[in-house]
Amino acid sequence: MSTLTVLLTGCGGDSAGHSSAHSGSSASSSAHGMEGMDAMDGMSDAAMGDPSATPAYKLSGATAVKGTFTMLDTRPPGMNDVKGTAWLAQGTEGTTVTVSLTGLKAGEVYMAHLHAQHCSADNGGSHFQFEKGGPAKPPNEIHLMFTADKSGTGLTTVTNSRRTGKDAVAVVVHPNKAQDNRIACADFAF
Repeated sequence: MSTLTVLLTGCGGDSAGHSSAHSGSSASSSAHGMEGMDAMDGMSDAAMGDPSATPAYKLSGATAVKGTFTMLDTRPPGMNDVKGTAWLAQGTEGTTVTVSLTGLKAGEVYMAHLHAQHCSADNGGSHFQFEKGGPAKPPNEIHLMFTADKSGTGLTTVTNSRRTGKDAVAVVVHPNKAQDNRIACADFAF
């Protein structure tokens, strides 16, 4: 269960500022680096990414904004060459987020979260939540989990049926096994 706690608290704790053990809900998918989490099947909006999903910037009828990742001082050693782009699109299907990064460690699992503050404010501050003070996990938050391929590239897309409006202003990425080490942040240009 400690792996589940780390997965769901992300970025050093939940947005209420404390770590908590969440049980029984998130997404399960071996394709998303979450083997062994079968107890979580069937939750709508709880998926944490699909590299084969239609990227946010290709959705028809949706308004998409783009952000470029910038390195953060909290990144772990060896992560100096990470570059990438994030897109957030909102339309009739809700909110879709896509992250694409290079310079990652091959085979490592990474997590990204939408944030409610810009990158310049405490490295993105707290996670964006649809219901402030609610659960620090999907579907109340938007999380993206992915594994870097052999060339160090990571790409994934996730959709939540709710729209964030302009309240989710950034996305932060960090290693899954060291969630306090925020690697990079991208502000969305609304």
